[in-house]
Amino acid sequence: MNWYPLLLFAHVVAVVVWVGGMFFAHQCLRPAAAQLLEAPQRLQLWNDVFARFFLWVWAAVVLIPASGLSIIATIGWSAAPLRWHLMLLVGLVMIAIFLIVFFSPYRRLQRSVRAQDWKAGAAALARIRHLVGVNIVLGLATIAIATAGRLFA
Repeated sequence: MNWYPLLLFAHVVAVVVWVGGMFFAHQCLRPAAAQLLEAPQRLQLWNDVFARFFLWVWAAVVLIPASGLSIIATIGWSAAPLRWHLMLLVGLVMIAIFLIVFFSPYRRLQRSVRAQDWKAGAAALARIRHLVGVNIVLGLATIAIATAGRLFA
């Protein structure tokens, strides 16, 4: 059986969920929440949003490299186009950034919300916002490599 179409589907869906979710949160939800909510409500909202979104991101950070490496295995490491190797490299950097977000500023945000320490929570959220912004740029660059990269191959 040819697994390539199913692997590619899983790969692309996981990318859409992760990168699209970050883009929506950063560019749409964040400005609206900042405009409409005071710090306690805004930080509680983000704490709840991240609790839900990060479950999906965990699935994506497992599924994306697993499906990508499986796709590479179908043709062999040395036969894979350079852009596939670049996507893997950038994806690993994105995963590392997510792990930093999850285990550092997100944990601080959770503790701050529980303690109602809004100043510390705002600092944690600002750090998350910065790192998510970096990951959005990397994610969009990876999508560009995957699509427009064919022009240069």
